[in-house]
Amino acid sequence: HVQLVESGGGSVQAGGSLRLSCVASGNAYYTNCIGWFRQAPGKEREGVAASYDGRTWYADSVKGRFSISRDNAKNTLYLQMDSLEPDDTAMYYCATDDGGLWDPPGLKAEQYGYWGQGTLVTVS
Repeated sequence: HVQLVESGGGSVQAGGSLRLSCVASGNAYYTNCIGWFRQAPGKEREGVAASYDGRTWYADSVKGRFSISRDNAKNTLYLQMDSLEPDDTAMYYCATDDGGLWDPPGLKAEQYGYWGQGTLVTVS
């Protein structure tokens, strides 16, 4: 199994950037596919980015502004967020799985079995 710990959230003005990190520990098999999700107050959890086998997918709302990546040597997943907007304000979660329930674009929460605790992003 795998444990995930996010960091990098904070408060930023509209137009600014943040990079979220997610350190994975445990069995790397369970990080074959990775995703980033967000949940704003009063809203459902939304998938924003996913990656599997070197390919990436993005929600339309963040396409061209967010970028998902991973550094296997550091066991770390990243979400680079540029041109942030107030609507991007949410708790952000990283998620991983071995891929057994996964198919593109990988933006559904039920496709992931492992979740971090979340990091808060506030855009004003």
